[in-house]
Amino acid sequence: MRVVIQRVSSASVSIGGRLKSSIKRGLLVLLGIEAADNQEDIDFLVKKISNLRIFPDENGIMNDSILEIDGEILCVSQFTLYASTKKGNRPSYMKAANPEIAVPLYERFCADMSEILDKPVQTGEFGADMQVELLNDGPVTIIIDSKTKE
Repeated sequence: MRVVIQRVSSASVSIGGRLKSSIKRGLLVLLGIEAADNQEDIDFLVKKISNLRIFPDENGIMNDSILEIDGEILCVSQFTLYASTKKGNRPSYMKAANPEIAVPLYERFCADMSEILDKPVQTGEFGADMQVELLNDGPVTIIIDSKTKE
């Protein structure tokens, strides 16, 4: 699994001009899933994301986690995180998991993250053409790949 995490003041997802989900202060998590991913990848990322110290403390130092600030998470599936641009100019998405694999893993990731946060994770809609808006705070953007955790 590969994630792009953005610290946000607010973020939202709309589909077909209709607001689907929105959050205030927290994290926008763009989640890419490959066929080899499993619960171990979910466990690693949920723990890592929930404990990342990327929010300012009372002294303005990035020292607090999403848990400590009682922030929100908006998680959007994004297969394009597995784009390969090695050949030609049209990206290949061969490493991205097909929906039969990706949907249950996406749903499990969101459920496990919700459990850690003790509040619902807001979501997009898997496979939909989504418009994502965000107000990046910092900006702080972090990329994590569960396959390169060591």
